[in-house]
Amino acid sequence: MKFIDEARIEVIAGNGGNGSASFRREKFVPFGGPDGGDGGRGGSVYAVADRNINTLIDFRYARKHVAKNGENGRGSDCYGAAGDDITLRMPVGTLITDVDTGEVVADLTEHGQQVCLAEGGMGGWGNLHFKSSTNRAPRQQVDGKPGQRRMVKLELKVLADVGLLGMPNAGKSTFISQVSNARPKVADYPFTTLHPNLGVVRVDHEQSFVIADIPGLIEGAAEGAGLGHQFLRHLQRTGLLLHIVDLAPFDEAIDPVAEARAIVNELKKYDEELHEKPRWLVLNKVDMIPAEEREARVKDFVKRLRWKGPVFRISALTGEGCRDLVYAIKDHLASLKAEEAAALAEPDIRLDERLRNVERGDDQA
Repeated sequence: MKFIDEARIEVIAGNGGNGSASFRREKFVPFGGPDGGDGGRGGSVYAVADRNINTLIDFRYARKHVAKNGENGRGSDCYGAAGDDITLRMPVGTLITDVDTGEVVADLTEHGQQVCLAEGGMGGWGNLHFKSSTNRAPRQQVDGKPGQRRMVKLELKVLADVGLLGMPNAGKSTFISQVSNARPKVADYPFTTLHPNLGVVRVDHEQSFVIADIPGLIEGAAEGAGLGHQFLRHLQRTGLLLHIVDLAPFDEAIDPVAEARAIVNELKKYDEELHEKPRWLVLNKVDMIPAEEREARVKDFVKRLRWKGPVFRISALTGEGCRDLVYAIKDHLASLKAEEAAALAEPDIRLDERLRNVERGDDQA
């Protein structure tokens, strides 16, 4: 299936039905009075997150989604039927934005999460509602309200804990296939990966995390060069970035330090917040460097790059160093979750402390 992560669609809710202005007319009932029913409500358009869908390809070709109108009211106190709603199933991680206003309509981050994209119009009142002691034969009725209509942009941002960065042919696909259940295409030429790949890394029977591999970046990606810039959005939800560098490039003229700096610059140009995410340096293909030269090569690379963060040496092909990296990632993600839980609990702790102060009479507020 072709991977599509962007689409624009028009959603049109149904109009409400018109109210009826009619009167009861039966034999032996000379003054039957008003009996016009209300119009039905127009159908609404909903979006729901579905974890069984992983692409927006359905919305690339079906660009208009129209709900049914409500039926008009009729005589004999008959109310019009409501129009049927439409439910659009989208991948988990879809960001929905109003094209005209730029407002974020919804961010579908959980399976089953539902949001109304366009609300159906209310049905109009029939003349049954207007009767009174002084107006026994009302001829007023209310037309139904039009349904909401809007153009929305759908943007898929995959939900992953860890994202992989690197130049083409740095070994990202080999690494994700080594540590997870993902089986992306692996070949000895650049740009083998043409769309994001997700893999679940099983640390043990109870612990796991999701890792995302995007196409390799090249210099100028933020301005549209190459493929990676189209998929950088998929790294915005991650908690950790792994910057994979080919420490033994096939061309001796290639400088790994210059390539690493180019990746960092592209991140900063694309999104400052993405650039500030925790990022680890992963030096790949150490198996291609003689054992006696590895330590010196690594130290020289780190010194020239002026890198201050964590550094890992691995061989994605042989698996050397991969398990140590996986366990380090597990510990880092666990600490992030603990920090988030503490941040959420902090307001409650402050409230409890304030209540205790009030009980003791210490609070002067």
